[in-house]
Amino acid sequence: MKQTVYFDNAATTALDPLVLEAMMPFFTEVYGNGSSIHGMGRKAKVAIENSRKKIAHALKTSPAEVFFTSGGTEANNTVLRAAVESLGVVRIITSDLEHHAVLHPLEYMEKLGQVKVEKVRLKERGEIDLGHLEDLLQNEQKTLVCLMHGNNEIGNVLDLIAVSGLCRKYGAYFHSDTVQTMGKYPIDLQVIDIDFLSGSAHKFHGPKGVGFLYINAKNKISPLLHGGAQERNMRGGTENVPAIVGLAKALELAIEEQDSRREKIASLKQHMKTQLLAQIPGLEFNGMSGDLENSLYNVLNVCFPAHPDNEMLLFNLDIEGICASGGSACSSGTDIGSHVLRALGTEDDRANVRFSFSSQNTMEEIDRTVEVLRRIFVQ
Repeated sequence: MKQTVYFDNAATTALDPLVLEAMMPFFTEVYGNGSSIHGMGRKAKVAIENSRKKIAHALKTSPAEVFFTSGGTEANNTVLRAAVESLGVVRIITSDLEHHAVLHPLEYMEKLGQVKVEKVRLKERGEIDLGHLEDLLQNEQKTLVCLMHGNNEIGNVLDLIAVSGLCRKYGAYFHSDTVQTMGKYPIDLQVIDIDFLSGSAHKFHGPKGVGFLYINAKNKISPLLHGGAQERNMRGGTENVPAIVGLAKALELAIEEQDSRREKIASLKQHMKTQLLAQIPGLEFNGMSGDLENSLYNVLNVCFPAHPDNEMLLFNLDIEGICASGGSACSSGTDIGSHVLRALGTEDDRANVRFSFSSQNTMEEIDRTVEVLRRIFVQ
């Protein structure tokens, strides 16, 4: 049986054994409800607050500005709804490249007449046109800018400081989905003047089903989920204590090992790019992903040349034990294709595959994958 090669780390990552070790006592020993006042409940509450402090420390902010959620989707939805309902936002500026956890709630809210949505222009490789963004911001309506830090499909990275500067200049709120960059890049909230920021544990070797939302203390918003006083009345529902502990441990490890992980993963991406260009004529790279200095160092989105078997490419890779994605994992199993690649005008007769790496991958896995692709495209 072929050994599995997992190159879909932008979709989710393997749980770090040290993270699982940190979580286990909160499944088996300290299983109290963090809202209970007895000893077991107090121990759970201490674990939650210690985790909050760790995340705040990683972001250089106050624990009072960190709120736990079920993941990035809930965090994003909370911001979008609260911006309209609590902050009086009537206009939201975003882009066609955002995750569906942003685009779909915005489509719904606009359909209900709750907000006007405007899209900032994109440059040829999907970069945000900051000049156009500034033009849009000159409208005096109360506005939220919602742009992701790192694109999960094509690896484009946004300059958070530049965008936050524009938002402050024109009095707009700024929210960024940092799900793909959290733990991989330094995010210093003493330097980045931002209103809201979303993160999700399973993108940096933490558990699934838990994330967090940073809310700048100057912004007072209502919760998305009502029904309890948890998270200082900001998120009803019993806290998932083991997952919260795992989130904090995973982020702590990601920050500690950030430089070494980046060096290894970037070398994997460089090697794959070099080998693909050398062995498969006519391929290109989507978005900024082929620009090793100016894209997410863990994402390489490859546009393969036209071929009769292109529709079966992901299936053929899977048969060989190679896990990769044709776009966002949240669209897998559907036939609608990638909205991100569609926004870039990618040709329909070419196969597009996103390979995304972690520090657990090896050069040997790169070589094996390139050899499989060479057999498919070069006969």
